[in-house]
Amino acid sequence: MTVIVNWRRVLRKTWSVRFMVLAAALSAAEVATPILGEGSVEAGYFAALSGLSTAGAFVARILAQKEFENEA
Repeated sequence: MTVIVNWRRVLRKTWSVRFMVLAAALSAAEVATPILGEGSVEAGYFAALSGLSTAGAFVARILAQKEFENEA
């Protein structure tokens, strides 16, 4: 396995990475909410949103993104 040449640009620009970061933040919120004592959010809400975000990352990962079309 090798790292691609423009990995920094890929991390900043691709939707799959953005969706994965969102999923990680929502997972952290799912864990932190009960610890912080914030009871206003129903259980499973952040987990469901995290799952949707992960699904979005999967779709974005397999779709070609125009700004990276001509790069190898």
